[in-house]
Amino acid sequence: MYQWDFGILWSYRWLFLNGLGVTVGFTVVIVVLGLVFGLFGAFGSLSRFKPIRLLALTFIEAFRCTPILVQLIWFYYALPILAGVEMTPITASALALSLYGGSFYSEIIRGGIISIDKGQSEAGAALGMTPGQSMRRIVLPQAIKRMIPALMNQSIIQFKNTSLVSVLAVPDLVYQSQVAAHDSYRPLETYTAVAVAYAAILIPLTIIVRRGEKRLAVSE
Repeated sequence: MYQWDFGILWSYRWLFLNGLGVTVGFTVVIVVLGLVFGLFGAFGSLSRFKPIRLLALTFIEAFRCTPILVQLIWFYYALPILAGVEMTPITASALALSLYGGSFYSEIIRGGIISIDKGQSEAGAALGMTPGQSMRRIVLPQAIKRMIPALMNQSIIQFKNTSLVSVLAVPDLVYQSQVAAHDSYRPLETYTAVAVAYAAILIPLTIIVRRGEKRLAVSE
């Protein structure tokens, strides 16, 4: 019977902590950039101009309908050849995950905006507001409230997606755990500890999101 020994992982604690720091920091970056791409994608898909709308929809569907792992590899190996630019593993991973997340954020933001009754915008126009003013002052404040739970859920998914950057040797938690597993010859303990670490972070966040959803549902 296998003899578990988690004590051996103590000597790798700083390796794990450094990896966790990279994972958390990376998540913040790709969520922020993803939201920026998501805003452009959402407003582009709602544009009155067909070329802009088609461009936005192409971006959304291209990233939503292809595997993120394939995107990571493509951005690191293919994009530098096609664009003639150097791409570090961190840069390629951040760009790929941000665009991937942005495609989903786009649909969430777009859905939140179109869920607001058109009469709201018409009321703004009746008050002399421009379409932009109506969007900022009337539509978005109401839409954001409806978007928050879905945006939070997608951000949690983005946190989990960061585990894939280890394939490009980005020193995140999973990559550092691979180093520890190979060095200690204890892969079961190592990957179990990593799974527990992810669960310890994500379970509370999921609970918070669910409670937020319930509060928003009650307030509406």
